[in-house]
Amino acid sequence: MPNPHPSSRTRRFALPTTVPLALTLSLALLNAGMASSPAAARAKPSPTTTTSPATDSPSTTAATTTKSAAKSSSGGALKWESCPNDKIGMDCADLQVPADWHKPDGRKITLKVGRLKATGTSEGSVLVAYGGPGGPGIALTQSSPDWWAKLRQRMDVVTWDTRGYGADQFQGLSTGLPCVWTRVPIADTPKDDADFGRLSDTNRGYAEACRLKDPELFANMSSADHARDMDAIRKALGDDKLNYYGASYAGFYGQDYARLFPGRVRTMVLDGTWSHSAVNWQRELEEMAKSNEQFMRRFFTWCAANDCKDVPALWRALIARADRTPVPTTTANVAYKARDLQTFAVALARQGSPAWPKLATAIRKASKGDASDFVPARGARYPDQATGVTECTDWPRVANRKEMTSIFTRLRKIAPNTGIAGSNASATLNCVGWPVPVTNPPAALPKNLPPMLGAGAWGESDAVERVLTQVPGSATIHHDGPGHTLYGFNPCARDHINRYFTDRTLPSRNTKC
Repeated sequence: MPNPHPSSRTRRFALPTTVPLALTLSLALLNAGMASSPAAARAKPSPTTTTSPATDSPSTTAATTTKSAAKSSSGGALKWESCPNDKIGMDCADLQVPADWHKPDGRKITLKVGRLKATGTSEGSVLVAYGGPGGPGIALTQSSPDWWAKLRQRMDVVTWDTRGYGADQFQGLSTGLPCVWTRVPIADTPKDDADFGRLSDTNRGYAEACRLKDPELFANMSSADHARDMDAIRKALGDDKLNYYGASYAGFYGQDYARLFPGRVRTMVLDGTWSHSAVNWQRELEEMAKSNEQFMRRFFTWCAANDCKDVPALWRALIARADRTPVPTTTANVAYKARDLQTFAVALARQGSPAWPKLATAIRKASKGDASDFVPARGARYPDQATGVTECTDWPRVANRKEMTSIFTRLRKIAPNTGIAGSNASATLNCVGWPVPVTNPPAALPKNLPPMLGAGAWGESDAVERVLTQVPGSATIHHDGPGHTLYGFNPCARDHINRYFTDRTLPSRNTKC
């Protein structure tokens, strides 16, 4: 959800530098080729869908599995025609779905669905989503057709623009919320109950400006709503079961689909995402904090072997001092508290060794009283985040300052160098007072799912593996390095994922790529 240095004040898609709530692929992909760069009532099952246990065995032969996976993707519910401004031979169709899935006979909204047909004989379709939330599936697929070339030898590649995220700021072609999407500073930690109340009112003000323009759609933007949309697409395609690739935040759509429709899953890939399936949410927060701490520890290990052995001690003294007095910069009216510095530092640390010399220099300079090297070259000068129309319905938020203080104290002990920076614990402060409840909280996966496949770089693969330990026979592809998602940037991972989609053949449980 937060991104410490967006290029503009409007909501955009950027590499998630610090926090799983913001997991997304860069919108720069549309212009410059692909570059690498979570408690209320549980979500209700769709009243229109009956699920049944998955019975296909992953050991079935390729010919049998692909034939049973899907009927022809030219399903009769969709009328295909060339996509707007298409340049790669992509077809599009409109699909009507309920604005509120709990009112199936109520108002309808339009989903724009896109398809790249198989170049060989189609054996089914793979539904693709890029995250965001709100990543424009059609535009992103049109910008990266080469990603899917090998998979398309046997499968159609299908995507869609997610509900609510419209054309004005997201390039989405589905029904959008008529809102101005803004970014807001990551909330300061409230010091007392009055501060907590003011934070609640501020957040509610941001949300109401959008909610009042379309209350029904605003209230039905969770990942579970996107998952129900996915099942409507599956039916419209004529597919018996779903093959799904979910990158970044779209991995949460996949986890929710697996809960809602376990008997409809054939294959599912969760790439570069985090857990929306934790049985113990507080423990998952701890794992997220440990992951951010590990980014800094990797950097410190590098410093021990290079010319910055002094930096770890300087860093600890710096954040202790900044907790009392913000560190100034040469930029007018900009001074950084400890969590600001921690957020920026994690952003640099997770980029790996190319960014580590810059981080060492920034820490040394800030320890002398000038934090200017932490000021982003462009965009917002303080860590900020998107207003969370989807996120605030997906992730638990604290009810009061007492609960907040207990959680924050525990996480700071677990992660002394990074604290709560770049975590869901801090991000969801901006959901306090939200006018829509958490309708889709994390929950365990069911017992009857077929084996699934995860993938990810530093931190991501560990989080995905925590999800997939609930699904016997699953595997995770690990990349021991920085980055976000693997399919588009790692040929080794792409080959394993393609083979899983076509033949349901999984790599070994802890494959390295």
